[in-house]
Amino acid sequence: MGHLTYHTAGESHGPALITLVSGMPAGLEIDLDFINGELERRQGGYGRGARQKIEHDEVTFLSGVRRSGGVLHTIGSPIAMQIPNKDNRLDDPEKTPPVHRPRPGHADFAGAMKWLTTDCRETLERASARETAARTAAGAMARCLLREFDMESFGFVRGLLDAVTDVAIDEECLHDLIAKREASEVYCPDEKVSERIIAHIRQAKVDKDTVGGLAEVHVFGCPPGLGSCANWDQRLDARLAGAVMGIQAFKAVEIGLGKDSAFRTGSAVHDALEFDASRTDEPGLGFIRPSNNAGGLEGGMTNGMPIVVRGTMKPISTLLRGMPSVDLNTKKPEHSAYERSDVCALPAASVVMENVVAFEVARAFLEKFGGDSMHEVQASYESYMDMARRLPLEPWSRPGGERAGDESESQSEA
Repeated sequence: MGHLTYHTAGESHGPALITLVSGMPAGLEIDLDFINGELERRQGGYGRGARQKIEHDEVTFLSGVRRSGGVLHTIGSPIAMQIPNKDNRLDDPEKTPPVHRPRPGHADFAGAMKWLTTDCRETLERASARETAARTAAGAMARCLLREFDMESFGFVRGLLDAVTDVAIDEECLHDLIAKREASEVYCPDEKVSERIIAHIRQAKVDKDTVGGLAEVHVFGCPPGLGSCANWDQRLDARLAGAVMGIQAFKAVEIGLGKDSAFRTGSAVHDALEFDASRTDEPGLGFIRPSNNAGGLEGGMTNGMPIVVRGTMKPISTLLRGMPSVDLNTKKPEHSAYERSDVCALPAASVVMENVVAFEVARAFLEKFGGDSMHEVQASYESYMDMARRLPLEPWSRPGGERAGDESESQSEA
C-alpha cells in the first residue's frame, strides 16, 4: 500500500470542496454519520458568521468505498469525497467582485503579488478557511481507522484573551469532558470560562473587531514507536506541528509543556519512567509516567503517553471596521475590503485541529503497521505489541533455527 495522504480542492464560493484520500487499507468500516457530525461541529460555535446559516455540510463519496451488507467500507483505491457549496457564486462577477484592497493579516496581498495580479479574489477564495471542511472530512475518516485500535482524539477550546481554563484532561473522564464540551457554545469544557469567552466575543462584535485564542488536542491510546528519529521529516512532532500550522490563521504550535519548558530546569521538565507489570495490556505496555510534559512524544516518536498538542489561532483578519490598506490599482491609501466573515472561529478551528492531528497520527500508524487490508494491519499491530511485551527478544533467526548471516559465514568457511 502507499503512504496515507490527502489533498483538497475547491474554492470558498465554488461549486464544491473535494477531498482525495490515498493509502487507506481495504476493509475499513466508514462511519458516515460520524464524519458528517464532525462537519456539523465545524460549522458551529459562538461567533460564527452568516455563511454557516447557508451551508449544511455533508459528504458524498465519489470513489474508493462500497456498501455491502448495509456497511460502508473502503476498497483500497483512492477515496474521493465531495462537500457541495450552497453559496456557489464564484462565476458571478456581481456577487463575487474583484478585490483590490487587501485585508492586512489575510493572504490577499501576498497572493496578489505571488500571482502578479491586482485582484485578490482568486487568492482569498482558495485561502479561505472554508477549505478546512475538506480537511475535517479527511481527519474524521482517519479517526474511523484509529478507533479500530482504541485510539481517540479529543479537541477543545482552552481559551482566549484572559479567559483560559486550567481544566485537566484525563482519559478516565473523557466521556464527561466530551459532554461538557458539547454543552458549551464555544466548545470549552469549563462552564464559567465558556461564559467569559462568550462575553469577549460579544464585545469584539460590538467593537467591530475579532478575537483568536488557544485550541488543544489530546490523542489517547497511542502505542509507543509511531514516528521516527531516523530522519527529520519523519519526526511525528514536526509533522503534527506542520499539520496544525497549516490550518488557516494558526501562528504557533506547542507539544506538551511547550514554551513553558524554557522557564524550567531539566529535572522539572522530563517525565520520569516507571514500570507497572499489572498494566502491560495497556497501550503503554506497562511503562508509565507521573507527568506528561513531553506531550507523549520523545525524539519524534510516541512514548505510550497521550499526545498533547496546543495551537494558537490569531484573530480573524476580516474586521467589520476594516484596517488601513492600499488600493493595488491606484496605490492610494484605502480601508481594507470586507468579505462576510466570523468574529471568532476558534471553536470551529478546534474541530479542524482535532481532525488534522488525528490524520497525522493515523498516517504514522499505517507507516508502522500498514498493509493493503485491515486484516494485515490488525495482524501487524498485534504482532508488534506482543513482541514489545516480550522484550528482550532473542536475536532474529530464519525458520529452522539459523541466525541471519550464519549461512553466508558457513559458505565462506567452506
